[in-house]
Amino acid sequence: MNQLIISKKDLKHNIQKIKEHAKTNLPDDEGNLVTIIAVIKANAYGLDMKQYTQFLIDNGIDFFAVSTVQEALQFRDLGFTHKLLMLSSTAIKEDIEKLVERNVIITIGSKEAAETASKVAKEKNKTIKAHIKIDTGFGRYGFVYSKREEMIEALKGLENVEIEGTFTHFSNAFYDDNYTKLQFKRFIECIEVLKMNQVKTGILHVCNSSAFIKFPEMHLNAVRIGSAFTGRLSFQNKLGLKKIARLQTQVAEIKELPKGYNIGYSNSYTTKKETTVAILPIGYIEGVGLETGKDMFRPIDKLRYVVNDLKNLFKKQSKQITIANKKCEVLGRIGTFHIVADITGKDIKIGDIAEIQINPTLVESQVIRKYE
Repeated sequence: MNQLIISKKDLKHNIQKIKEHAKTNLPDDEGNLVTIIAVIKANAYGLDMKQYTQFLIDNGIDFFAVSTVQEALQFRDLGFTHKLLMLSSTAIKEDIEKLVERNVIITIGSKEAAETASKVAKEKNKTIKAHIKIDTGFGRYGFVYSKREEMIEALKGLENVEIEGTFTHFSNAFYDDNYTKLQFKRFIECIEVLKMNQVKTGILHVCNSSAFIKFPEMHLNAVRIGSAFTGRLSFQNKLGLKKIARLQTQVAEIKELPKGYNIGYSNSYTTKKETTVAILPIGYIEGVGLETGKDMFRPIDKLRYVVNDLKNLFKKQSKQITIANKKCEVLGRIGTFHIVADITGKDIKIGDIAEIQINPTLVESQVIRKYE
C-alpha cells in the first residue's frame, strides 16, 4: 500500500523553530507578539487538512487561512471553530454570504467587494469581519497601491464591516530581495495614508514563509506560514527546518535483466551489465519525479510537469530511492504508476519498504496520509 508518511517529530520541530523566529521581532506598541497565521490551502499543502490542522492546534496554533470558498467551508465542515481568514477577495454575493454564515473572515480587495460586503451585512443585520488586501505589485487580488483615493473612498463607505487586518502578498520573496523591499515600502506608505484618513487597518501582515525567514523586520503584527511548516523552501534553509513528508511503498517484484536491456519509456536507459531490479508501484500519479513551481498546486499543473519532466528527466542526473534502508538508483524514466530501481548486490526482498522524499502537494489525493 502506498502511503504519505508525515513525521510528527519533525513537524513539531518546525513549529517550534517558527515560533522562536517569530519572537525575533520586537513586540508592537501594545506589547503583542507576532501572531502566526497557518496557511492550510491545497489540502494543507497535501498533508490532509483535518489531521494537519488538528496537529497545529495541539501545538498552539489557533489562526488559519485558506485560499478558496470551498476550502473555508471544508474547514468548518471538519468541525474546526478556530479563527479562519479567506485570503482571496471576492465580490460574488453568494460567496460572501456562505463565508459570513460560517463565521469566516473575508478579504476585501476592491470597491465591488466592499460594496457587496456592506450589502450582505445590511441584509443579514450583522457586522462582518474582514481584512483588507492591498496589491503592491503582484497583479492579483487587492486594491492597487497607487490608487489610494479609490481605496480610501471604498473603505470609508463600508457599513457594518469591521476591519480586523490589512495585508499584502509578496510575489518573489524567495528570490528578489529588492522587489520585496519595494513592495513592503508601498504597503507601509498605504497604511500611513489610510490611518491619516481615519481608516482602521487592524493587524498588519505581509510575510509569507520566505519573507518571514529572510526579513524579520517585516513581521509586523502577524505572519502567514505555509511551506515553512513542511520544511520545503525555495532558498537556503536558515532555521534548520526539516522536510516532514516521505512517500512509502513496497517492492512489488524483483527480476534479473541481462546486459544491454532497455528500461522504461523511450528506451532511455540501457543496462551496462547484468542487473537486478526492483519494481515499485509508484510513479508520476503519486508525484514522484515532479517538481512544483511557486504557488502551483492544481492537478493541471501536475500534467504540465509530467510533459516537462518526460523531456528532461535523467539527461545527466539520477534519482535515488531508499529500499530497506539502502540507497538505490532509479533506472530509466519514471512511469505513471511504476518505477524501476537498481538493487544489484543488495539484500532486498519482495515486500520490503521503499521510501522517497517528495513534495506532498503533488501526491495524489487518494494516497493515504499517515502521521507517525
